[in-house]
Amino acid sequence: MKTLFLAWQSPETRAWFPVGRLDADAKESKYIFKYIQGVEKAKRQGFHPMSSFPDFSKCYESSELFPLFKNRVLASNRRGFEEYLRSLDLDTSSVDLLDILAITGGERQTDSLEVFPKLEKADDSTFRCRFFLHGLRYCHETVRERILALQVGESLGVLLELNNPATGLGFQFKTQDHVLLGWSPRYLVDDLIGAAVSYPHLEAKVVLNNPEGTPLNRRVLIELTGKLPSDYQPMSSPDFQVLH
Repeated sequence: MKTLFLAWQSPETRAWFPVGRLDADAKESKYIFKYIQGVEKAKRQGFHPMSSFPDFSKCYESSELFPLFKNRVLASNRRGFEEYLRSLDLDTSSVDLLDILAITGGERQTDSLEVFPKLEKADDSTFRCRFFLHGLRYCHETVRERILALQVGESLGVLLELNNPATGLGFQFKTQDHVLLGWSPRYLVDDLIGAAVSYPHLEAKVVLNNPEGTPLNRRVLIELTGKLPSDYQPMSSPDFQVLH
């Protein structure tokens, strides 16, 4: 099973809330969606059940990926689909819609929803995750020029930011010549703080630097590795627990 979470952004406060969980086994054609407890906070900000999943208490099952998620992936018959996969560093011979959603976030201009993957911890407590740098549209022009020169495999420093104007706490990345770049996705911050406090050695590298003209939210693909405390399970706070 692969697990993705669904988050909703309040149009008033711009705050994000995890509201749902998708568990999927594409080989077995099994897809399960449930609301999670974070939806209770979202409801206080005006969130209503989605038309695709109208009952907060129901477990939804399907033999196909639910349209709410499927429609967030470029159709495979669209022109340029293989190039699109290469821009995500995904295998063009074996397409997994869950892998696409996990990297792109499934963002659409028509709603306030975002998809993100569950952070998985290995048996030795290490983790490895990939994501595109966030916030590049806020970067100064000189930073964007440095981005043009990023090389695949280039190591980046990881910095804990204490006063990010959007999220409060945040993790930002810098080059070895001390140029500050973009940020990690917001959904990783809480778990990365747990990793940084107990095991301060986090490593980041550039996996892919897509050419100029690529949308900024798919420009620089990062791989981050580190270690979590042995007794710590990522994304296990009450907000991520299934509603009963």
